[in-house]
Amino acid sequence: MHLSKTNVEAIKSPGIVKPDKKIFDLPEKVLQFGTGVLLRGLPDYFIDKANRQGVFNGRVVVVKSTDGGDAAAFDRQDGLYTLCIRGIEDGRQIRENVISSAISRVLSAKEQWAEILQCAHNPEMRVIISNTTEVGIRLVEEDIHQQPPASFPGKLLAFLLERYKACKGSEEGGMVIVPTELIVDNGKKLAAIVHQLAQFNRLDAAFTSWLSKSCRWCSSLVDRIVPGKPDAVTLQQLQEELGYTDELLSISEVYRLWAIEGDEWVRSVLSFAEADAGVIIRPDIEIYRELKLRLLNGTHTLSCGLGFLAGFATVKEAMGDAGFSAFVSDLMLKEIAPAIPYTIPAEQSREFGLQVLDRFRNPHLQHQWISITMQYTSKMKMRNIPVLLQHYKQHDAPPPLFALGFAAYLLFMRGGDYKVNDDKAALFAGLWKEHAPAELVVKVLSDVSLWDTDLSRLPGLAEAIRGNLDILIKEGARTALAQLGKIKSDL
Repeated sequence: MHLSKTNVEAIKSPGIVKPDKKIFDLPEKVLQFGTGVLLRGLPDYFIDKANRQGVFNGRVVVVKSTDGGDAAAFDRQDGLYTLCIRGIEDGRQIRENVISSAISRVLSAKEQWAEILQCAHNPEMRVIISNTTEVGIRLVEEDIHQQPPASFPGKLLAFLLERYKACKGSEEGGMVIVPTELIVDNGKKLAAIVHQLAQFNRLDAAFTSWLSKSCRWCSSLVDRIVPGKPDAVTLQQLQEELGYTDELLSISEVYRLWAIEGDEWVRSVLSFAEADAGVIIRPDIEIYRELKLRLLNGTHTLSCGLGFLAGFATVKEAMGDAGFSAFVSDLMLKEIAPAIPYTIPAEQSREFGLQVLDRFRNPHLQHQWISITMQYTSKMKMRNIPVLLQHYKQHDAPPPLFALGFAAYLLFMRGGDYKVNDDKAALFAGLWKEHAPAELVVKVLSDVSLWDTDLSRLPGLAEAIRGNLDILIKEGARTALAQLGKIKSDL
């Protein structure tokens, strides 16, 4: 039996949270740019939970903007998918299987742009959510009257222009826009890009005023590890347990956080926040952003290349190795935490870090290192370089674990029998062809276009990275980790 709306009632396996029929009749209130597992495992999870509690009472129209993935799977399953939640919460083992009914339909921007624009005429649609990766929020000077525009900000502006016309510029027609991309002040940056694009398209002043005054651009932070579809063996086991097949099944951890910058009016629109304490709406969410961005995401970024090169497929597998686990723990708590460029009490950052380490060790998650390397360079710049610069404000010597993680990044970017999924992949391929490793280190560190600063000027950094890169190339990642094993963790 395959998961679909008509088959839900026939699913009899115990312990499965199933949607009530009436949920399928709820109005569409959210436009979501992105079909990825993070959106399905966090924002859509909260919306689905709220709907089941009779709180938000609205469903999600998803815009598929890329050619990758299979939107047809959503059609075959009527937008339904299973989220298998595994982990420990408050000392209790959690095993939940939830059939999410938050998504009403998925529309292809390439093939169904007119239908997407028609959603702007729905007065109940008040919320826009996005996750287009870190490279999605950038300015592309383009005509937004294309069918469709190429960039995400172009698509968003075209939709908002259609909304403005549909509501005749009324304040009530304004939207709450909540990007979830892991970019500092993502809401503010997206708003600025959309305004620049409106000027490029010479849209009238009344419309741009409506964009500022009637629409709310809320920066937000998402935090939940949702690795996605499990491996074939685990998938088969889960489907046998559930009693049906599901092309969109995903596993997620128990921990969940969606911190949204907003006031009481934003809270009233995003009423799904009432359903789960994991949704936090406050005027200032900076402390949540810094803790998550630096300790979880930053550690992932500085570890993924090393983990992959050491032959570990997943985070869980790597954390089972004493040497690698010590590297991750010390990197997070001894180098990154003290250098977070924001004032955070040491005890709070340590408590958060230990919680993250437990999440990394979750035996139910198969988080692939190779997937974490996606857009490696932009992640390194966003998540780790501010920490490095802050470290040098406190010390005059390089952080040794950071240097090893960065060296592994450089070696990974050389490529091999794996795909480097990074918009700087061609640049690095050329650098590796043209330069010896020692020269390449300085070339990359001094490239201001990559880091917005000349990192080669930081005392001892180039030398430390060169030394680690030499070991990685000649002796391998396992040897590099073994040498670091001399650094004893006092956790």
